[in-house]
Amino acid sequence: MAISLEKGQKTALDAGLTQVTVGVGWNPRLDAGDGFDLDASAFLLNADGKVRSNDDCIYFNQRKSPCGAVVHMGDNCDGAGDGDDEKICVFLSKVPADVERIVFTVTIYGAKARRQNFGMVDSAFIRIVDGKTGEEIARFELTEDACVNQALVFGELYRRHGAWKFRAIGEGYDYEINELAAHFGCFV
Repeated sequence: MAISLEKGQKTALDAGLTQVTVGVGWNPRLDAGDGFDLDASAFLLNADGKVRSNDDCIYFNQRKSPCGAVVHMGDNCDGAGDGDDEKICVFLSKVPADVERIVFTVTIYGAKARRQNFGMVDSAFIRIVDGKTGEEIARFELTEDACVNQALVFGELYRRHGAWKFRAIGEGYDYEINELAAHFGCFV
């Protein structure tokens, strides 16, 4: 049974887990106007909270890390349908030792020009799924906390004493993807 997390809560992942799928989903509010294109990204961060190089930013234009540890499964441009709108697979045993955490973000493509923000999005979530069995491990549903922001850090996988854990973050920024990438030390 999946654990439902609140902002700031953490959960340990099973020690035998080798692969997880991070799914994110959302639905544009019916009265929100123009179409929404939300984009999931992953940043592989070192002890300083920065990427080691531009290769550590995984998103719709760079879908796989060179080490093969993180793979973006494709861009959903409208959020239509139920379930995960975008997925990022993480092969935990392939994550380089100097990567301490993998941060998962979602940005609204063209948000500033379209005057869009997360207050115009319903049912946004991030979930961690066992990559082999498909069983949901943990889920974090977005609240109204970041409703005026165009970018969100949804959550992170991180290593402590050799064990993987997940933390629900839900922190908002007024950034587009290029500004968010710069925040973590890279350029897209």
